[in-house]
Amino acid sequence: MNKKHIFIFLIIAPLLAISMSIVQVYYSVYHWGYQGEDTIFAIESGDTFSRINYKLSQRKIIYSARLFHQYTKFQSELENFKVGRYEIKTGMTMPQVLETLTSGNSITISVTIPEGKNLFQIAEILEEKKITSAKDFMKLAKSKAMAKKLSIPSHRVEGYLYPDTYQFPENSKAEFVLNSMVDNFNKKVNGLDFSKTKFSKHEVIILASVVEKETGASFERPRIAGVFTNRLKKRMRLQSDPTTIYGIYERYDGNIRKRDLLEKTPYNTYKINGLPAGPIANPGLESIKAVINPEKHDYLYFVSKNDGTHIFTKTYKDHLKAVNTWQKTSSNRKGRSWRDLKKK
Repeated sequence: MNKKHIFIFLIIAPLLAISMSIVQVYYSVYHWGYQGEDTIFAIESGDTFSRINYKLSQRKIIYSARLFHQYTKFQSELENFKVGRYEIKTGMTMPQVLETLTSGNSITISVTIPEGKNLFQIAEILEEKKITSAKDFMKLAKSKAMAKKLSIPSHRVEGYLYPDTYQFPENSKAEFVLNSMVDNFNKKVNGLDFSKTKFSKHEVIILASVVEKETGASFERPRIAGVFTNRLKKRMRLQSDPTTIYGIYERYDGNIRKRDLLEKTPYNTYKINGLPAGPIANPGLESIKAVINPEKHDYLYFVSKNDGTHIFTKTYKDHLKAVNTWQKTSSNRKGRSWRDLKKK
């Protein structure tokens, strides 16, 4: 090999090596795809980029941890990974994996919050579904500062967690879940005309929560709202069992006793005048509408017929007759207590 050939080789060889390296990197980043079966990749709260990169490499979702780090850094995405569960499909390239994990479009969990559930029950449902910690949710839901932040005129967010079906990522932050439910409430009630009633908006929600807990029969809601409206006008106590239960809920064992009815709490409407201190549950739209437009009548009392519906009466004398017929006659009670006024 003469000097000319050596010189050419010394020039071309490095260029060739560089070219091959560039081709290799380009292939690894843009053409090589994940070769396993479709899978789920989870980013946990507290995961650093190094931890995420390591897990991706171990599961062979990316071609190279070193290249993924360099590519992610080049794209300025090192700090943009979102907590959640993501679907990784066969053939995904490095850019596609990065886009998926930084999009925030994680796999969601469907959860239904029924009408009439209180914040304690909602916290349990969310934790059972692995959506968020019940402890974290309760801490925020009972926070006066959080209620103020959300423009809720109360000491907690009870009543404003709209009952609906939601889609949440697994291990969501409690504040995100809470905000989503309150935002949904605001959207749902936005079209309602609260000026039709003498109650403030917050008072409507309080009374609607009581109506929600008193009946599972939708057609009865306006009538029950009318009963409570009539009692308030006459300055009669509401004497609603669900309000008593809410006042002792954290130690309630499923049975309401005489001593519970006699215990004065901010919610026990057997012992206090007017409305309870706040909502006792999270009402649906129909209960809210029922309070805004209650049925006009002269009823002041109602008694459970043990099937989810009630007998309505205008006088205390007639009320006692109804109690005797439906609550003290064993054939009508069917083993249920007249105190059981919750949704069937």
